Amino acid sequence: MTDSAALQLAVGQFSPTEDVAGNLDVIDGLVARAATAGAHLLVLPEYSVFTAPKMDDRFVKSAQPLDGEPVSRIARVAQHQGVAVIVGVNEPAGDGRIHNALVALRDGEVAAVYRKVHLYDAFGFSESDRVEAADPGEPELLEIGGFQVGMQTCYDLRFPEVSRTLVDAGADVLALPAQWVPGPLKEFHWNTLLRARAVENTAFVAAAGQAPPTGVGNSVILDPMGVAMTSIGEDSGIALAALERDRLDHVRQVNPALSLRRYAVVAAR
Repeated sequence: MTDSAALQLAVGQFSPTEDVAGNLDVIDGLVARAATAGAHLLVLPEYSVFTAPKMDDRFVKSAQPLDGEPVSRIARVAQHQGVAVIVGVNEPAGDGRIHNALVALRDGEVAAVYRKVHLYDAFGFSESDRVEAADPGEPELLEIGGFQVGMQTCYDLRFPEVSRTLVDAGADVLALPAQWVPGPLKEFHWNTLLRARAVENTAFVAAAGQAPPTGVGNSVILDPMGVAMTSIGEDSGIALAALERDRLDHVRQVNPALSLRRYAVVAAR
């Protein structure tokens, strides 16, 4: 196995606050750590640039366009460090709400965007009060190191069709930034669903969650058999794994679930 056949992928975990400048400083540090560790791609949590304890107008007021300073700064830092980055941001939606967006940055530019489709209107929360759900559409994939990376966000994890749509579009890796809010059995759900998405799609999964107290932590990189390659508990930091093409090809050969299936995913109307 040569180094050129592996994608060095890192997940970053921290607990964002309402301090945008402080969050960007933390992101700068995580990008630098990922670069020092040899990462080609760093996946950061949902709502990395701004998080408040409650979903209210603070999220709307903090939102900036994808060509605004927060994303531009992350792009500059990532380019300087030689690392691609996927990060969760608050993007104005134009109707007094925001999009919960993921932006993939490569070579100093926006390479792909994903806007959350399934909003967290569950477990006593109502994300749709301030967030506009995006319509399902053709996935934008990030190509890096010979791998195709698809993006989805947090509550999307509970809908297996999202991951399957990304894999049908050619994704080898599912990048899943999240703010998985703590609560009864929530950590159990997180770990179970992540492994299910890896196994049923025979794909790598890179899940980057917010650290406590805003999230359950437990960021992890899973291989296509659902085996944890690296993980983070409750602390802030990064974890790195080498994703090998041979492993992906082997798993899809011995478990050809994608080619044996008899159902297709169709977007709801």
